[in-house]
Amino acid sequence: MTDKVHGEGNYKAARDYDEATSAFAKDKDRVEKAAEEAEDALDGDEAGALERAEAEGRSHAKG
Repeated sequence: MTDKVHGEGNYKAARDYDEATSAFAKDKDRVEKAAEEAEDALDGDEAGALERAEAEGRSHAKG
């Protein structure tokens, strides 16, 4: 296999993800807005669906 980008993993995609995540975390305004949106979702019509999704995810967690 000559494709070194996708051999044992996609290193460029991982690096891009890390950079984007880091940039997001450093932007206080974006983080606060996302937190407010998440809180609104938990308090709104989406609450039931979010709780079911969390329970489903936890049922697959190791530990």
